[in-house]
Amino acid sequence: MFLSITEFLGHLHPVLVHLPIGILLLACLFIWQSRKDKYEHLQPAINTILFLGMISAILSCITGFILSQTGDYDEQLVGLHQWMGISVAAISVLTFLMRKKVFRVNWQFPLSGLLLVLIFITGHLGGSLTHGSDYLTQPLMDLTGPSESLVVKKKIIPDIQQALLYADLVQPVLQGTCYGCHGTHRQKGKLRMDTPEWLMKGGKDGVVIIPGKSEQSLLIKRILLPEEDEHHMAPKEKTQLGEKEIKLLEWWINQGADFTRKVKDFQQPENIKTLLLSLQTDTSISNEAPDIPEIPVQKADMAAIQKLRDRGVVLLPVAQNSNWLDANFITTSRVRDADMVLLLPIRNQLTWLKLGGTRIGDSALKVIGQCTNLIRLQLDHTAITDKGLGELKQLTRLQTLNLVGTAITRTGLMQLTNMKKLKSVYLFQTQVEKKDWGRLEKAFPGVLLDSGGYSIPYLQADTVIVKAPKSKS
Repeated sequence: MFLSITEFLGHLHPVLVHLPIGILLLACLFIWQSRKDKYEHLQPAINTILFLGMISAILSCITGFILSQTGDYDEQLVGLHQWMGISVAAISVLTFLMRKKVFRVNWQFPLSGLLLVLIFITGHLGGSLTHGSDYLTQPLMDLTGPSESLVVKKKIIPDIQQALLYADLVQPVLQGTCYGCHGTHRQKGKLRMDTPEWLMKGGKDGVVIIPGKSEQSLLIKRILLPEEDEHHMAPKEKTQLGEKEIKLLEWWINQGADFTRKVKDFQQPENIKTLLLSLQTDTSISNEAPDIPEIPVQKADMAAIQKLRDRGVVLLPVAQNSNWLDANFITTSRVRDADMVLLLPIRNQLTWLKLGGTRIGDSALKVIGQCTNLIRLQLDHTAITDKGLGELKQLTRLQTLNLVGTAITRTGLMQLTNMKKLKSVYLFQTQVEKKDWGRLEKAFPGVLLDSGGYSIPYLQADTVIVKAPKSKS
């Protein structure tokens, strides 16, 4: 019970600490401005403001001290932040007493200047505790050049098999999501994850990684908890791990949580091969291409837009205040290939096109091939074949192509090998045979060829056992 109360008081620190910052800054401003005759009317308010700032500073020191006892933060940085906070409270008390003429000397003006400096130093140290030591300076470092700090950045990986599994793939995932709470300056739950030694040591709840057993590893268990759960990692207000990142961590742990070997040295099931291929980057491209064109475009003809809407097409801008358009045929009935000509008047503005389930055929692809600004194209569950697929070669900006549930084969796909911007092709339930995948992966380096058919692991928590009530005898 007592521990819960003290923990509650400690958690009040982030709430209280902003009060003395704002109040004492206002007091300093009033002290300096009141020296001028035209601002002399501020004098009566200064004592009240100083008193409130002094009390809130003292309370912040008390709650901050309680919070520091959890051991979740770097001791050296906590100590420095703590003494700076105490200095702020002490100087505010001295300034208040001088205003009340308790002392014969009156140093309120130099003390208010010192108070201002201490507030900024204390605030910076507090920000460093919660966000990292380079939180304030990192934007400036980005302007002058790459940081020389130990921050791990994602690397260009031209050959995923030659990459170091931990250093090149796993560590960037942990760095982007976990180091804020479990890094150099903060160790929530006494867990530090920024080096292999600390990561394998675990925290106050024990080890978080059991090599070879991802389902028993606390790291994975916490990640898979519902987002509303207080033990879920990462906290719901932080950046969450995606499905690819979770699958990568599980595979790494199941392979023994090794820190030194390359990707090629580990067993790779088919789903992992697909995942790894999606992480491979093209060295000729320095930045990932966006799925919305960056260049502006003129507004589309409203009469052409209205004709499409009259046909039942959902036509929307891809982003607020953008003239780039997304055309979705999901609500239309009995779509014919001839209807595709309605797209031609807006082909310059059309960047996303969804035709899934419409049963359009190859002749429609001749028109679609003229919409050269397309970046996303969904043709799943349509009647297209290899014969018409070659019409899409003109879509040089296309990044995502959905061919699920079509009659497309490897032969048809090979017509698209020169589409350099292509990133993802979805091929579940197509005529692509198992023996074709190796050749396709070589023909489309760096492209995610998604075969679908995922198997979801069984979790004991997925099953609810219902027992019959005991009969009364």
